[in-house]
Amino acid sequence: MSSPIIPCLRYHNAPQMIEWLCDNLGFTKHMIYPGENNTIAHAQLTLGSGMIMVSSITDTPFGKFLQDPAEIGGRETQCCFIQVQDVEHAYEKVVANGGKILLPLKDQDYGSRDFTFSDPAGHIWSIGTYDPWKS
Repeated sequence: MSSPIIPCLRYHNAPQMIEWLCDNLGFTKHMIYPGENNTIAHAQLTLGSGMIMVSSITDTPFGKFLQDPAEIGGRETQCCFIQVQDVEHAYEKVVANGGKILLPLKDQDYGSRDFTFSDPAGHIWSIGTYDPWKS
């Protein structure tokens, strides 16, 4: 059984941190997509039935909403991705219940249909159809 909640983590040196997470915390490399200049465009690491997604810190529309803990006095920053079957229904519920849409509902080139929003407390979430367990 896989988890529908998949935390996403960004690192300045993602290749090094992937190795550290695997060596020290027991994660297993499920899928690694290298980026340019020794970066990680996308990685999927599993631990039991759970998974995290890891990438390098890059200047993207999504990335502008996040800061590295070192940039904000060592505080933690994070977002979670929730995989759903009916993303339109999730989008409607979020909008109807106080979510602020940051990135609109969109079909992605990797097959997902997703959106990003901040909840009423300001925490950032993404919801979409992408199922990393099946990629």
